[in-house]
Amino acid sequence: MQEIDFRRDILPLKDQLYRVALRIVADRAEAEDIVQETLMRVWSKREEWQQLESVEAFCLTVVRNLAIDHAEQTNRQLAELPPDYECAEEGADPCDRLVSKEQLRLVHELMRQLPEQQRTIMQLRDVEGKSYREISSIMSLTEEQVKVYLFRARQKVKQKFLEIDRYGLQEHGTSA
Repeated sequence: MQEIDFRRDILPLKDQLYRVALRIVADRAEAEDIVQETLMRVWSKREEWQQLESVEAFCLTVVRNLAIDHAEQTNRQLAELPPDYECAEEGADPCDRLVSKEQLRLVHELMRQLPEQQRTIMQLRDVEGKSYREISSIMSLTEEQVKVYLFRARQKVKQKFLEIDRYGLQEHGTSA
């Protein structure tokens, strides 16, 4: 096993940790503070790094737990990701880009309405690209539970998205 280096292996996770914290606490400054606290806690456990199966999963678990604790204390809701994290299709028609951006905003809004556990799993899988195994380790769930929660989260977002989309189509159809 390769020796873990803070600068090489942990500091590059900072943006990912920030996005997870931001999704939970809904405040950029607080998310930054939580990331700093996470990095300090991970550093304080440096003697245990070699026993970890995944230092990334460990860091994500720490940031998630800190953010949840903070969110429970302040009773805040999920915030939208900053615009610089959104993917804009370069060279696409401006109208198509606007539609895509609005759909992405709507999906973020619908994700915000999910229960914390489903929201976090969906964030880790669909936004951060984590495997079921990594998510189960981070969330202290079985892989099957992760799959069930993710399926339910996606279904809720899809159902609400389609309801809103259909409403928009009906609205345009009746106004003509």
